[in-house]
Amino acid sequence: MKKLPVTLSDKLALRLQNNALRQLPKASDLVDFASNDYLGFSKSHAIFEATHQYLLDHNQKQNGATGSRLLSGNHQVYQVTEDCIAQFHQAPAALIFNSGYDANLGFFSAIPQKGDLILYDELCHASIRDGIQLSNAKAYKFQHNDLEDLERLLVRHPDTTIYIVTESVFSMDGDTPNLEELVQLTEKHKAYVVVDEAHALGVFGEKGEGLVQSLQLQETVFARIITFGKGLGCHGAAVLGGEDLKSYLVNFARSFIYTTGLSPHSVATILTAYEQLERATHSQQQLKNNIAHFNQEKNRLSLKPLFVRSKSAIQSAIIPGNEKVKSIAQQLQSKGFDVKPILSPTVPEGQERLRFCLHSFNSEQEITEVLQLLSALIF
Repeated sequence: MKKLPVTLSDKLALRLQNNALRQLPKASDLVDFASNDYLGFSKSHAIFEATHQYLLDHNQKQNGATGSRLLSGNHQVYQVTEDCIAQFHQAPAALIFNSGYDANLGFFSAIPQKGDLILYDELCHASIRDGIQLSNAKAYKFQHNDLEDLERLLVRHPDTTIYIVTESVFSMDGDTPNLEELVQLTEKHKAYVVVDEAHALGVFGEKGEGLVQSLQLQETVFARIITFGKGLGCHGAAVLGGEDLKSYLVNFARSFIYTTGLSPHSVATILTAYEQLERATHSQQQLKNNIAHFNQEKNRLSLKPLFVRSKSAIQSAIIPGNEKVKSIAQQLQSKGFDVKPILSPTVPEGQERLRFCLHSFNSEQEITEVLQLLSALIF
């Protein structure tokens, strides 16, 4: 087998030198403070059994979609599930994509046109940025959650179709924008607001509907992008919006058009997870209790200055330096707690961090113990 070209092997060597080389982790039985499975749905026997029964009841016994949805892959579970999602999220229509990455790539490469403008939060996810790079529109970032900086850019471009892009929960910081003021600003400037709700689904709202709905802003948001690999514990994503938006994406979103659809089993799992979300509100409440307990404990242990302010399931302690944050993470892991370090270049140099993901199934004792360990290692 031929070796990598020198330019590529040099880049790998530089990652290793900077203590930033990514490697696939091994499965572990550590206490989970790392996964996005906020409600524990990925391990739910009820969802597993209900999905299997649904497929049997509806005579869906094929293993794959067999093709793209525009050819042979649009099996009947898709329509049922998209209708369920749209109703749950009080949206006219929903269009399922194979992943959150595909949804963002498809949306941002297809919707903004040449001559349009995209204004995006500087901490938006890589999938949003990659989609924007494929767009023919011009794009500028605004400072994180800074509406004054956003308006400074808005007033510079009158009479332009503008898309404003943010996340309801930012994946690395766990914080949220002031969506109510953001929507007021977009209406003032007649812009289109797009919100990625990947880390809000299952976490915010009475039934885990997301932050937009919990604030009753769904009528004023042009599009919401939701993913199922986090709070729902399965796989896939959807774009929520008008029927005309759905039709446009079906016709022009290349990451939707040119890929094999999800299997009936995958789509039925999404449907069953939504049904569980409707019923199992105790999981959402337990998650909220754990978030509150985590915040109380970090205050009690004088850890609050380390952490980015967050009321979400993502809690990040800034510990600059790849070597230092990796060392602390390894020590926490050696004590039985799966806490992952987030290294540069994933985050900017000097913003390296420990990222704690909270779940409904974490106990208060586990939360207290891991923070006590962190306190002992820091102080």
